[in-house]
Amino acid sequence: MTATHVVRTGAQILVDQLLVHGVDHAFCVPGESYLAVLDALYAVRDRIHLTINRHESGATFMADAYGKLTGRPGIALVTRGPGATNASVAVHTAYQDSTPLILFIGQVGSDFADREAFQEIDYRRMFGEMSKWVAQIERTDRVAEYIARAFQVATSGRPGPVVLALPEDMQTRSAAIPDAEPYHAVHGSPSLEHLAAIHARLARAQRPLVLLGGSGWSVQACEDLEHFAAANHLPVACVFRRQDLFDNHHPNYVGDVGIGINPKLAARVREADLVLAIGARLGEMTTSGYTLFDVPKPKQALIHVHAGAEELGRVLQPTIAVNSGMTRIAAALRNLAPIIEPVWRDALAQARQDYEDWQAEPAVFRSRPASLNLWRVVRTLFEKLPADALLANGAGNFATWGHRFHRFTGLARGRRTQLAPTSGTMGYGVPAGIAAKLIDPQQMIVILAGDGDFLMTGQELATAVQYRAAVLILVINNGMYGTIRMHQEREYPGRVHGTSLVNPDFAALARAYGAYGARVERTDDFAQSLDDALAHLRTLGLPALIEILSDPEIITPGLTIQALQEAQSIAR
Repeated sequence: MTATHVVRTGAQILVDQLLVHGVDHAFCVPGESYLAVLDALYAVRDRIHLTINRHESGATFMADAYGKLTGRPGIALVTRGPGATNASVAVHTAYQDSTPLILFIGQVGSDFADREAFQEIDYRRMFGEMSKWVAQIERTDRVAEYIARAFQVATSGRPGPVVLALPEDMQTRSAAIPDAEPYHAVHGSPSLEHLAAIHARLARAQRPLVLLGGSGWSVQACEDLEHFAAANHLPVACVFRRQDLFDNHHPNYVGDVGIGINPKLAARVREADLVLAIGARLGEMTTSGYTLFDVPKPKQALIHVHAGAEELGRVLQPTIAVNSGMTRIAAALRNLAPIIEPVWRDALAQARQDYEDWQAEPAVFRSRPASLNLWRVVRTLFEKLPADALLANGAGNFATWGHRFHRFTGLARGRRTQLAPTSGTMGYGVPAGIAAKLIDPQQMIVILAGDGDFLMTGQELATAVQYRAAVLILVINNGMYGTIRMHQEREYPGRVHGTSLVNPDFAALARAYGAYGARVERTDDFAQSLDDALAHLRTLGLPALIEILSDPEIITPGLTIQALQEAQSIAR
């Protein structure tokens, strides 16, 4: 892009490298520690769109969402000290979720280093356990080198976050160095021996199950995997918050393996004689606390395919371990000869029926008919929205209603339709959903939030208004931290403490930000409020929020607080 001997500041070199590596969007909260970088971004504002956020966690969550949705590193810029600590929650999320992300942090000048200068932190120590690589660029003539490595590390193998600290004097010093070449992510491929072994195991299986998860999937990879599953009549389940990797309407889809798993699907995993796990880390959430598989040697034959070699055999010892990127394993599986008349073919229909039954209206609403019916709310919502609407959420029991009762369109149909943290991070949904709308303004974006979850990052509603990101937000308000209350009732019955909330009028709060705001207390009123909100999105192009007052007694789709209390009373 630039001549070898053109003299540029470190900040200018940095921004030029972002262009070299294909960056078109960045998210930030400004700070005096990286003013030179902001000035360099001003010079390319027609090529790199800069979104200004209201909190560093919001900026970095948006960068994480960008990484999840595009497969390219999301870019976030924050200031030193408090800015970096605020951003750390999203770095942890990106690490556990295997999301490519690069966080740039302004740093004190090198002449002030190691004096505990204003807001000084050693980021190499701070982020060492939650990033793939963390470094500090101390020499201007090495900026291109560091940035190239950052993109390479963030995207190769198991994707993840990289953190780079930028001393102020490095940003303003000058050097004459060439640009790097664009990065090319490196991923493994299955060998011919691996593929032959997979085919042989599949041919001998009686009760196989395919388990999809992780990152690095493309439209083509999901299409190839769908073809492989259909050709072999294989039941397919998706792991926690990765349900859009396989079309939930497809007859081979049998449910999600995560929190609140269908007991019949859990039994199917335990009783399988072959599990082909592709992309999933097989961590705590996916394995129901490591109970679906024996540790370290599962009784099921386990074929584990993962982009990160370090993940293979970390907890569970696989029968066959394959280090491969998702596009390559999916293409290879598509080309395998199908199993002729597989013995499990008839069992697939029953597995699918178990999934259909699991989506029926929960019996809890028959015992409390006056309660606002969240099952009907979710059904009404997605009956009125396009099939490829994206559902974003943070963490809490409220999310179960979307995960369990909505059917996600698979990525093979062209778009991601689920955006959520597998790390269980509260506050993720609002900024992530707004980022999704900025990335693809034509896609319908729905953000599902709990009352506690929303108020973690709800100020990013101002960002949505500023950039006219017309997202639809549903705040499920039950006046408590519901997940923690559920655990509290189970573990410490009769000692409720620290989980109750007094909330604002969320609808009025939304209107104060300049968005549409409405409040729903009765199930029958939701459809009209939804119509009004959608009309607002279409005509004004501004966000809309519907506050839904839910029954605090119904703590999950299958459990009430009273039932928990009664169970604990019997146990005592």
